[in-house]
Amino acid sequence: MSHSRDILCLFDVDGTLTAPRKVVEPNIYKFLMEEVKPKCCIGLVGGSDQSKIAEQMGGDQCLKEFDFVFSENGLLAVKNGAEIGRQTIQSFVGEERLQRFINYTLLCLSEIELPVKRGTFVEFRTGMLNISPIGRSCSREERNAFEKYDKQHSIRPKLIEKLKSKFPDLGFTYSIGGQISFDVFPNGWDKTHSLNYLEKENFKEIHFFGDKIEKGGNDHEIYNDPRVIGHAVTSPEDTKEQVCKVLKTVQLQ
Repeated sequence: MSHSRDILCLFDVDGTLTAPRKVVEPNIYKFLMEEVKPKCCIGLVGGSDQSKIAEQMGGDQCLKEFDFVFSENGLLAVKNGAEIGRQTIQSFVGEERLQRFINYTLLCLSEIELPVKRGTFVEFRTGMLNISPIGRSCSREERNAFEKYDKQHSIRPKLIEKLKSKFPDLGFTYSIGGQISFDVFPNGWDKTHSLNYLEKENFKEIHFFGDKIEKGGNDHEIYNDPRVIGHAVTSPEDTKEQVCKVLKTVQLQ
């Protein structure tokens, strides 16, 4: 089958190509490079910053093998290893309003009691804030335990509702992704932001693969965007199976 520049397979990272915050398994990466890339363009879109995505995909050199990489939902956009766009949350929102939000968030976090708490509760990124009630420096075991606790007690959803009520004028979107945190970013700065760059490429079809497609999940908006064909997945192996089905049905030129 010949390569088609008209088709793009665009992948979420956590839960789609990798287990949460883990490195991609060799068989999945090999599948992408040896079976998918020769047939169509491939890209990544994740909520994490570029260094974390690179770490999960096996390093900076591995990341450069993708045609497109959109870190922080596309606030940093890279095509063929070269930066093509960047935006920052502080320049958009303003330092004063941003600090008011961060200070109140830290106050709320200080009032939440959990089985354990660790460090790095608010992580500042280029285009968003990542907020973790337990703290991002928790261990793998603590991360798994918090995910179960959160499902029982709705720690993250309750905190999000509190922040929405306090700051209705900031125009923020709150998106739960992964096991321990949620992202906060200006409206429209979800993963659909990456599509603004892809519109210029005139792809015939863009297939998006993601696991957090429910309302409030960080794949929800792009999965439902009319510019893409969305595929809900449950694991890296499920992603592989669904990509194989797509490659069989897509008429490549």
